[in-house]
Amino acid sequence: MTKSLWQPPRLRTAENADEERRATWLELFYDLVFVAAIAQVAHYLEAHITLVGFFSYVLLFIPIWWSWVGATFYATRFDTDDLGHRLLTLLQMVAIAVLAVNVHDGLGESSVGFALSYVGVRAILIFQYLSAGYFVPAARGLVKWYATGFSIAALIWLVSIFVPIPWRFALWGSALIADFGTPLTAGKLVSKIPPSFSHVPERLGLFTIIVLGEAVISVVRGVSELEWGILSAVVALLGMLIAFSLWWIYFDSVDGSPLQAMRVGNMGKGLTWLYSHLPLAIGIAATGVAVQHIIVSSKKELVLPDGDRWLICAGVAICLTALAVIHLITCTLGRERSKILAAYRIASAVFVLGIAIAGVNLSPIIGMSLVAAACAVQVVLALLETRNNSLSG
Repeated sequence: MTKSLWQPPRLRTAENADEERRATWLELFYDLVFVAAIAQVAHYLEAHITLVGFFSYVLLFIPIWWSWVGATFYATRFDTDDLGHRLLTLLQMVAIAVLAVNVHDGLGESSVGFALSYVGVRAILIFQYLSAGYFVPAARGLVKWYATGFSIAALIWLVSIFVPIPWRFALWGSALIADFGTPLTAGKLVSKIPPSFSHVPERLGLFTIIVLGEAVISVVRGVSELEWGILSAVVALLGMLIAFSLWWIYFDSVDGSPLQAMRVGNMGKGLTWLYSHLPLAIGIAATGVAVQHIIVSSKKELVLPDGDRWLICAGVAICLTALAVIHLITCTLGRERSKILAAYRIASAVFVLGIAIAGVNLSPIIGMSLVAAACAVQVVLALLETRNNSLSG
């Protein structure tokens, strides 16, 4: 904690534009509640492996991810780690925990509780921004814009509890558009107070680790649900290979260079990089659920079930496409190298989707082997590209 128990918000990015920031212990503790939330939404998908179930999973996942992003971007600019900030963080954690509890039937009887808990999370964030605007005059323009946009979105969520299903979910979609659109339309207000170029990438990396962790847990859970056998063990190993490959591809070249474009007013590049992490997280968690199902089905099914085949292929394809976008706009990779890496990712994504379409008669082992090979090839290509780049340099 800071030397003073109570400190007003201060503009952290104004201290040193190139200050090396690291996640605080409070932020790491805060992440734990999202471990639970991600686990809950993954369990929801596990019980609803259909096209409608997948889109429902996405709708429930987005508010969780956006809640985390909201807290992260506030902290990167105004975190003081005083008593007030810690207590507000605790309140946010409670609200996220309630949101996670309501995920199991979040599009049914629990949808009111889900909406109200999300409103609670956003209300705390809005209060924090208003407080920052009061104490930091230089940030008032950005704070006013954020508080207005986020308040409109929160109000729509609140109104939705009085609207019957399915129109309630249409309001949720409208509110999320308002939420995501607020930073997109902030323009020069963000370029004047950009986020930390070291802190935000680290935080996004940590969230990616959380989701990868859920994928690993899904593999372990799948194996623990049945007696060990050669088929289930091989599928589990292939699932671990997929998770390891996605980790390698992402962390081998992740940095905050796209965020630096915000400094010169290029909001599109920075926010595209940020928002691409949403489908990446959605895809990783879905992949973990698919692997768990395939481990179980490998004991009793000769042919990979349609739902499992589509889920594993869609999950991995979404991840690879998101990684293609992230690599394409990562400035430090160089223009040519970023294009090459993005092309590799897209090619593998198309290949994996081809497996989903044409692999109707594939066994669980063959299907998983092809998907895992598509991911492992990306690691090999990345290594070769790094080697060639080093030799040419």
